[in-house]
Amino acid sequence: MRAIEGEQFSFADSIGGVRGAVESVLPGFLFVVVFVAAGQELRPALIASAAAALLAVVVRVVQRTPVTQALSGVLGVGIGVIWAWRTGEASDYFAWGLLTNVAYLVAFAVSALVGWPLVGLVLGLFRGDGPLSESGSWAGALAWRHDRAQRRLYSAVTWLWAGMFGLRLVVQVPLFLADQVTALGTAKLVMGLPLTAVVLWLSWMLVRGRTAASPAAPPTPPGP
Repeated sequence: MRAIEGEQFSFADSIGGVRGAVESVLPGFLFVVVFVAAGQELRPALIASAAAALLAVVVRVVQRTPVTQALSGVLGVGIGVIWAWRTGEASDYFAWGLLTNVAYLVAFAVSALVGWPLVGLVLGLFRGDGPLSESGSWAGALAWRHDRAQRRLYSAVTWLWAGMFGLRLVVQVPLFLADQVTALGTAKLVMGLPLTAVVLWLSWMLVRGRTAASPAAPPTPPGP
């Protein structure tokens, strides 16, 4: 979310860099490829996916680099692997991801409806005057709520994100119910990081457009 208020937008940085993108995409990609190559055998596909996620964590630990993104990937992949392993249904590998999208859709939509858009809250937390900054406060984090135009902007951007999660569900849930594993896996990959990067860029364009259109503050008069 920090990328939304940056001076410049980088697609690579918005998705965690090349390494972060590979770590995020590789487990699901291997699941689909191995599932097809192994004649729709579930076990090899699950092993390949789990191994890729675990390898990403191990490499980061050995290199002493931050492991947060890799660990979050292991959690999601692990739930999918265990779910599919227990049921024996390959499509259940993607069930957790669908439920996560439902949760995000509800959270973003409800926050916009009640006038507390999540995008505004998150940006308020991390900008210079937010409570997560060195000398910030909650009042600074919520200052945007006193500006009607800014509230509308953050609501619009929040609805943009809700639309992304909703679009994923519209496309992927029918494939899940029809047990179209290959098509579902492909849709998940295409509508994952690439779509997220596009929505981040659109969000940045909207926020930067509002910032550029805001009138400059009047100069401070000289003292006596």
